[in-house]
Amino acid sequence: MILKVKVKSNSEKQEIKKISEDEYKINVKSFPEDNKANIELLKLLKKHFKGKYENINLIKGLKSRDKIIEVKN
Repeated sequence: MILKVKVKSNSEKQEIKKISEDEYKINVKSFPEDNKANIELLKLLKKHFKGKYENINLIKGLKSRDKIIEVKN
């Protein structure tokens, strides 16, 4: 499954909002430096999809707010 994710870094709290079946808005606490926000994003998604999906990878958008995430078993 491919997800389109819009990330807001440096937020007060972590939050996942489902916009549609394959689109999410996600707030992370980390700053977007040294890949910290991306790492927190992937950890948050793994926690969100716990038990359903094992492999979650960032495909596109390493330095962008708009990201493409691949989620598979």
